Amino acid sequence: MKEAFLDRMKEYLKDEYEAYLDTLQKPRFRGLRVNETRCSIEKFLEIAPWDCQPSAICPQSFYIQEEHIGNHPLHLSGVFYLQEPSASSAVEVLDVQPGEWILDLCAAPGGKSTQIASKLGNTGFLLCNEIEFKRAKILLSNMERLGFSEYAITNERPDQIAKALPCSFDKVLVDAPCSGEGMFKKHEQAMEDWSEEQVQFCAVRQREILRSAYEVLRPGGIMVYSTCTYSKEENEETIAAFLSEFPDMELIDCGVSFGRRGFELPGIDANKVRRIFPMDGGEGHFMAKMRKQGETPRRVIKELRPSVMDRYATSFFEEQLDVSDPYLMMQKEKVYARKQPFLSLGRLNVLRQGILCGEVIKKRFEPHQQFYMASIHQPHLTNVYEMNLSECEQFLKGYPIPASKRGFICMRYEGFPLGFGKGDGNWIKNRYPKGMRMNEQVKLC
Repeated sequence: MKEAFLDRMKEYLKDEYEAYLDTLQKPRFRGLRVNETRCSIEKFLEIAPWDCQPSAICPQSFYIQEEHIGNHPLHLSGVFYLQEPSASSAVEVLDVQPGEWILDLCAAPGGKSTQIASKLGNTGFLLCNEIEFKRAKILLSNMERLGFSEYAITNERPDQIAKALPCSFDKVLVDAPCSGEGMFKKHEQAMEDWSEEQVQFCAVRQREILRSAYEVLRPGGIMVYSTCTYSKEENEETIAAFLSEFPDMELIDCGVSFGRRGFELPGIDANKVRRIFPMDGGEGHFMAKMRKQGETPRRVIKELRPSVMDRYATSFFEEQLDVSDPYLMMQKEKVYARKQPFLSLGRLNVLRQGILCGEVIKKRFEPHQQFYMASIHQPHLTNVYEMNLSECEQFLKGYPIPASKRGFICMRYEGFPLGFGKGDGNWIKNRYPKGMRMNEQVKLC
C-alpha cells in the first residue's frame, strides 16, 4: 500500500485509522442484489443455495461468502446482479419512484443502472450513458440479461448529452469516475495507478461531468453524486465547488441511516452527505444529494411513430406471444419493442433503445436472445420448456435438448429464462449465443 495514501487515511480517520488498517487484512465484502422485476426476494431466498445475509444499505442486497457464482443459472437468467452492498447506496439515496425519467450519466458496467431499472419496474424511462464503447457494450449485455425494456443506452461524452437533452430528466445519477480508493482490495491495478496527481485529475474531470449533469436536470429535479473513493478532493471539495458554481443547486439530506456523516468543509454540511468506510460494512462510498431550485416539468422529447411491421415479424409475434407488444420499431430489418413510445434522441450515438426482438433475414424472422430474456414478455410467451439442472448445463454449453416440441421455444430453469432454442419435434436445437456458452470443463455452481 502506498505510503502517501496511508498518510491521507491516517489524517482522515484519526482514532479509527488502526481499525481501517485491520480491514485491509480481511477479505473484501462480497454481495449480490436481487432483481425484483424477475424474482421476489422471498422466492429468491427459498431457492438460492447460498447463505445470504441482509444488508442494511439496500433491501434487495445481501452479503455472501461465495466467490465464483457468475455461472449459476440464477445469475445467467438475470435473477440477481453481483454487487458489493455499499455500491447499492447511491441508488438508495436517489430514491427512485415509478414513472420517473432518470439519467445514469456514467453507467458502465451497469450495477447502478440495473438497480434503477429494477426500481422503475419497466415504467418511466432510463437513459444509461457510457463514454467508453467497450464498457458500454458490457452495460448493454447486463441490461439485456436482467430483462429490462424501458431504457436506452448511449455512447457519448456527457457534454453531448447535455446539448441534446437539456432539462429532460427528473433525476440524474453521477457515479463519477474516480481514483477508486475503496476498490483497492478488489482491483490491484487501482492501487498501482493511485497517486496524488491522479486524485487531482479525477477531481477536475468530475467537476466537468457535474456541469453536464446540471444541464439535463429539470428545475425541481434531484441529482445524486457518488464515488467509490475516500479523498476529500473528489468528494466534499468537488461538491462544494459545484454548489458555488451553481447557486440554484441545494445540498439536501441523503435521507438514509447507513454509513456516516462526511467531513466538514466550507460550504458543506457534513451531516447531509454520507460516507461508507469498511468499518461501516462496505468497501467504500461517498454520496451527496442535491435539488435544483424551482419547479418545472421536464422537457418533452419527441416520440417516434411505431413502424409498420414486416409480415414475417408479425407472424412471429402472433406465434410467440398471447398479447401484442404495445410499441414496435423496425430499423434496417431489425425489430425493437417497448411498453411506451420510442423517443427521438437526435444525433446521439444510441446503442440500443428498448428490446432487440430479432431481425428479418431472407423472408424469415430470426429472434434475438433479448426477446426471450425480456421481463415484459415472460408472462405472455406461448411456447416454453422447463429444464432440469442437467438439461440446463447442457443448454448453457450449446448442446441440443431432446424434447418433442416445435418452433421457437423459451428455455427456462426454475421458471426463469436463459435463452431459446428451436424444436423440430424430436430435439430443441440450441440458440444460446455462442459467445456466452460455458466452457466444456465448467460445472454449474
